[in-house]
Amino acid sequence: MMGRLNKYILLLFLTAISFTQGFAQQTIQLSQYLFNGLAVNPAYAGYKDNWTVNASSRLQWAGVEGAPITNTLSVDGITDPENKNVALGLLVTNDRLGPENNSSVYANYCYRLRLNNEDSQRLCFGVGVGAILYNIDGTKFNTGNATDPTISSAIQNKLAPDFRAGIYYYSPSFYIGGSVLNLVPNAYPDPNSVFIQEVRTYYLTAGAMINISPVLDWKPSFLIKEDFKGPTNINVATYFLISDLIWAGAAYSTSAALWNKSNLQSNLVRSDAITGMVGINITPLFRFGYSYDYGTSKLSMFPGGSHEISITYSFARAKGRILSPRYF
Repeated sequence: MMGRLNKYILLLFLTAISFTQGFAQQTIQLSQYLFNGLAVNPAYAGYKDNWTVNASSRLQWAGVEGAPITNTLSVDGITDPENKNVALGLLVTNDRLGPENNSSVYANYCYRLRLNNEDSQRLCFGVGVGAILYNIDGTKFNTGNATDPTISSAIQNKLAPDFRAGIYYYSPSFYIGGSVLNLVPNAYPDPNSVFIQEVRTYYLTAGAMINISPVLDWKPSFLIKEDFKGPTNINVATYFLISDLIWAGAAYSTSAALWNKSNLQSNLVRSDAITGMVGINITPLFRFGYSYDYGTSKLSMFPGGSHEISITYSFARAKGRILSPRYF
């Protein structure tokens, strides 16, 4: 059984690093991605077995005019409670930045391979199909030049299809996942368009749950985000779960020079933010979380920081039970 499992894990790593290179448009930024897995990876669908709703809202760089505001709503769950091999998910997002307002919706399908008799380990393959509506309100631009011909005062829209794919392995104490978003970017963009070209963006995530004592569990994790054009973003987090009730932890985000990117400036400030997060399992099926980002980049001059809240609720099944806790 271990030989079979090792082959699956090796396959997971190879798949995560073998996605082909592309050009990217920046994807949404979330500090509590640990509790909003469907936003990062379609193969996360059905992880909690029960049908689960997650809502999150993030205000980034509070105090900056036109700062990013990101909202997500997702619902996912397994469709066959006996075998638990198929899961579906729906993800809706809205991302606002100054005059730009982008909304998206994705339908996700996940096939989940059972790896052991106890059904505590699964290897999951997911795909997502959706569309993004890009919107730019030209009246919100302040160019300093009322006759600037490149800025239109009209509202402009663009509807684009979008695809994503991912792979996800989990056990009671470990998970790892790889995914690619904006899988098929526009190969022939309009050079005169005011919209940024869609980007292909890659994610690699992993984490563990380590029991420290009967009332304390430790959950270290990381997320790497890459588009092969901009800086590679790395988030390293450490959280503690106290008495299966209280979550508390911190994370650090930075960029790293993992690849040779000649288009980037050599004097970029790599440090991004330090995050503090607290959460409470109000019931075994209902969780609330809040996080605060303190910027360590040049935007740290604005005292508001970034705020994010998330709510997760799972619907208990009429029959059956979850064989192992779902910490991820």
